Amino acid sequence: EFPDPVPGADEAVLKVHAVGLNRVDLYMRDNGQGITHALPIVQGVEAAGVVEEAPAGSGLRVGQKAVLYSNAVCGRCRYCVAGDQPLCLRANIMGEHRHGGFAQYVAMPVHCFFPLPDDTDLVSAGALMTGHLTAWRMVFGKRALRAGETVLIVGIGSGVAVACLQLVVMAGARAIVTSSSDAKLARALELGASAGINYKREKVSARVQELTGGEGVDMVLESSGQDSWSESLKSLRRGGRLVTCGATTGSNPGADLQRMFIRQLEVYGSTGGSFEEFRQVVALFARGAIRPVIDRTFPLARVTEAMDVLARSEQFGKLVITVP
Repeated sequence: EFPDPVPGADEAVLKVHAVGLNRVDLYMRDNGQGITHALPIVQGVEAAGVVEEAPAGSGLRVGQKAVLYSNAVCGRCRYCVAGDQPLCLRANIMGEHRHGGFAQYVAMPVHCFFPLPDDTDLVSAGALMTGHLTAWRMVFGKRALRAGETVLIVGIGSGVAVACLQLVVMAGARAIVTSSSDAKLARALELGASAGINYKREKVSARVQELTGGEGVDMVLESSGQDSWSESLKSLRRGGRLVTCGATTGSNPGADLQRMFIRQLEVYGSTGGSFEEFRQVVALFARGAIRPVIDRTFPLARVTEAMDVLARSEQFGKLVITVP
């Protein structure tokens, strides 16, 4: 049992229906080091549900479906003013810095509520924000993917990687994916990947060279980190770019600086996305153009079981916690 949230000024309350499970939830459960927080804290960094309470003049109506933008940004720092909310100097993320979505109710600023059509599947909406918004910024952010380019997606199966595959295919680019699971590679081929590489049996960079006629890929989308970093850099063509959003296997790989400057490679870090980017993602979702791949759902009472599944990387796509 935990007290119901009391909304502050300019905040609304969401009655939670579904919450996507993410790697950061594992990190907060097991460590949380480096993330400013006070215990006890309700976890869950994304959520979709129904507006339960909203202040007058907010534009929200009680009973409407909505998905949350999970970062209660300050709105005043140079990055917020420029519309680059993920770089907010006073980020206040649900499930990390403030109470999150693993509950019946969660309070967030009204500008974090993105309304959804009345016929929206809230389980899918609950898995939308972290995976697809992160993927959107990776694929279409600082150096946007162009139709006809070739992309290597490392570690297919995670929510972000599967979302990246969907967006790469939607953009008219060619996707090559890696995994240690033949079953996950087969699923990726069904979703539109042109080739899969089992990194337990094949050297990724060598296979990429074969698949690209010796040239390499235009872009690598990385969320693994240390274990795959060297092969990811070696898979890039001259002038190619790598975008990373995670370090699940370690955060200190060899830099390979000679390769980077001789081949003039570009490396970008990416986290989350802006209000405008999320507006685009939600609009496409509302029209049915994108839909998260849901591996399975767990009721809130079985959240620890779901976390164990995620820790073992057994899923393909998203695990979703449903709240009764």
